[in-house]
Amino acid sequence: MKRVVVTGIGAITPIGKNVNEFWNNLIAGKSGVSKITRFDASAFKTQFAGEVKDFDPLQYMSKSEARKMDLFSQYAIAVMDECVKDSGIKLEDFDLGKFGVIWGTGIGGIQSFEEEVLNFGKNEEVPRFSPFFITKMISNMAAGLISIRYALRGVSYTTTSACASSNNAIVDAFNIIRLGKAKAIFAGGSEACISKSGLGGFSSMKAISQRNDAPDQASRPFDVSRDGFVMAEGGGVLMLEELEHALKRGAKIYAEVAGGGFASDAYHIAATHPDGIGAIAAMKDAIEEAGISPSDVDYVSTHGTSTPVGDLSECKAICSVFEESLDKLHVSATKSMTGHLLGAAGAVEAIACIKAMETGIIPPTINLDELDPAIDSKLNLTPNKAVKKEVNVCLNNTFGFGGHIIVSIFKKYKG
Repeated sequence: MKRVVVTGIGAITPIGKNVNEFWNNLIAGKSGVSKITRFDASAFKTQFAGEVKDFDPLQYMSKSEARKMDLFSQYAIAVMDECVKDSGIKLEDFDLGKFGVIWGTGIGGIQSFEEEVLNFGKNEEVPRFSPFFITKMISNMAAGLISIRYALRGVSYTTTSACASSNNAIVDAFNIIRLGKAKAIFAGGSEACISKSGLGGFSSMKAISQRNDAPDQASRPFDVSRDGFVMAEGGGVLMLEELEHALKRGAKIYAEVAGGGFASDAYHIAATHPDGIGAIAAMKDAIEEAGISPSDVDYVSTHGTSTPVGDLSECKAICSVFEESLDKLHVSATKSMTGHLLGAAGAVEAIACIKAMETGIIPPTINLDELDPAIDSKLNLTPNKAVKKEVNVCLNNTFGFGGHIIVSIFKKYKG
């Protein structure tokens, strides 16, 4: 098996439109959640979200290109631009038949779908649809657009496993590279679902918080008063590269991808198993594949969405897997600041793991004012303030509607 390393990163989130801004605000404990500005949400039970403010697609593409893309694809192009520059690679110097892209999204072009259907509804007698309606909407298009833009002729596809989608992309890319089927793969995800239909759908299933009086405090994982997750948008991407290839071109190496785990709760369409059986299985699978023991893990980036059932079951699973090393383990939920980027969450949180190793700082779980008494108090959830700590191994949890559970593990590269 080939060794796989991370040699480039890019992110756009509600707390930063690039990696440095995202990371600095993350460790400062800043929330990116506020009242929705994209449309009038006053008639909805939930009126806030984690929006990406002041995003200008024309920084990354022409006006003609932008009008052919849904916002989730625009975010994909934006984070790719940062990642390629960060990697220092000159793509024209390589055989791009061995370079690919795997992109995760939970929903895809929901804004474009909504706009086209609403426009049709206004005048059903004259059906007029944009010629770009389908290509803006379908979820694979971000991967396709990236492949076309950068002439990546290797593997190219989309993973859709709800909120585990971009972590799915990362673990898939890791497996393909270590099998020798690619030299490098851009793996990540993007989401742009803050629309009337997106908000209304999640609201009607009672999945999201209704704390309209204090939006910046609404995402509160593990807190006794949590009442649902907070919708958010953005994207993240990692350049995964075969180690030998990276060394040959003199690349900066952020981290090594150590392992990945897959499981399913096989329990409910929108809730995790109360005992965390799928999470336990996937974490153990990833740890075994990485060739480490639970005590080697310094930091767990939780799925931690701020839902009553989900947070509790994940904490139970972590306590089960790390029972013998809870005293040295730090855990946190960055969604307390970013909100939940759905299909893009896994990639953004993987970047947080990598930055934690690079800087020796564990990002906090903000808004954790009173721990849910059902959660084991021995679990160090890094409440409200970042913590300095040497981090050599990180585990990244992601769970998706339908029971999909995917775990990735990163470790410091040590030659």
